[in-house]
Order: sequence, then structure tokens, then C-alpha cells
Amino acid sequence: MSATPLLELRGIDKSFGPVQVLRDVAFAAHPGEVTALVGDNGAGKSTLVKCISGIHPTDAGEFLFDGKPVSINSPRDAADLGIEVVYQDLALCDNLDIVQNMFLGREKRSGIVLDEPTMEQMAAETLAGLSVRTVKSLRQHVASLSGGQRQTVAIAKAVLWNSRLVILDEPTAALGVAQTAQVLELVRRLADNGLAVVLISHNMNDVFAVSDRIAALYLGQMVAQVKTSDITHSQVVELITAGRSGNLGLSTDPGNGTESADATSGALR
Repeated sequence: MSATPLLELRGIDKSFGPVQVLRDVAFAAHPGEVTALVGDNGAGKSTLVKCISGIHPTDAGEFLFDGKPVSINSPRDAADLGIEVVYQDLALCDNLDIVQNMFLGREKRSGIVLDEPTMEQMAAETLAGLSVRTVKSLRQHVASLSGGQRQTVAIAKAVLWNSRLVILDEPTAALGVAQTAQVLELVRRLADNGLAVVLISHNMNDVFAVSDRIAALYLGQMVAQVKTSDITHSQVVELITAGRSGNLGLSTDPGNGTESADATSGALR
């Protein structure tokens, strides 16, 4: 896989009034890899994603995309770079069919009318490219789909627009065992197709099943980002709950007794 991250964040700070939510966060997502972003509720995962997607402006820090400095000041800026986010609520309309949902707000037109044949063909090609075989008809209303099929449509919608980085927020939440397996296969397939994938999940089994790297947030600090093969399930849980595990994570500054991210153990490897 590429040694150069597709997306790299350095020194990201974000505060809401007197509350500092992100503190000197470093993060990287590599093409062809799944990076799992883990952390307890309130660790700053959602805020970090919203900064990446241009919803929240950062207070400090820099973004690099393909090794070049960029500014992301709006969701449009993120979309122009090829960054797409699939939120937990999926943002699908039950009363529309699959094609209409995939092109919602970005419809293709032929003159003054919608170009339905082109949109249906593009939707079919995108789903076929992801090896999706669970959808019977592209003209099914989303209301008739299962939870796993809805998640599939939301992910296909994200990759339809020549995306290069896809962020998935809890894609297997509330899914059954079989549907979870289907979604995880799709997540892995995205990375195998060369995309950089960021997976936000509380499910450690899912994280270890599909991720290449794990990034752990603790109280707004990135305490570690390591290869999945170099860390154990129990170490990840310790990083999430305590911010440290052995030589990984936060270290106590002997000068003032405060905790800070260790420069080596929390480094991007």
C-alpha cells in the first residue's frame, strides 16, 4: 500500500466555547486501507469527522491531501477532494427508490428533464463494481429494503462520485449477524478497490475483522495510531478507556504530573 497518506491531519485543535474537544490531533488515512477510528463516547470522533468533512472549521492545525496542503472550509470543499461521509442515520429517503436516492441533489439532466436512463446505468455500474448482489431492483423504494441493504445503498451513493476517501460512521450498528458480514465485506472491498476508508466503530470484532490500522482517541487526543497486526483487543480497550496501554498512548509528564500524547507510542506508523 502507499506509504504516503491520502489524508493527513497535523496538530488539529477544536473548541466549542471554553470546551476543547480536540487537542493537537494527528491522523492519517492511506489509500487501499481501512483505518478504524475508535474511542469512547465524547472522545471527539464525531467532531473530528465533521472537521474533515468541512462542517466544523478547525481552530488550528493543517490538512494535507495527497501530500499537498489543502483548506477544507465547507462540505463542498471536502466533496471536491473526493471525501464522502456515510453518517449513522444514512440520510436516505424512504419514499424514493435506489436510483433517486443515489443521485439525490446531484441529478443528471438531459435538457430540462431528468436523464433517468443514464442515472440508472451509473447506479447499476456502481453497485456491480462493489459486487453488490442483494438488491433485486434499482427501482425498489428504500422503505422496502433491509438494514443491510440500506447501508449498502448509502455506501454506493458515497462512492458514486469518484470518491477517494469514504468515512463510515457505525455502519453495522443495529444490524444482524448476516447483514453485518455483508457490510463488512463491502467495507473491505472499498479498500481493495484503492479507496482510503475510515471506519468509526465501537465493535472491536468488526474493527479487527476489516481494519489495517487503528487510531484511538481519548478525551480529544489521538493517543495511538498503529497497524492492527501490532496491537491486541485488550490494548485497544485500554487505550479507549484509560488513554494508555503499556508503552502505547499517554505518558505522564514528570515535570508537572500532566498527561500528554507520547511522541513515539502515539506516532503514525
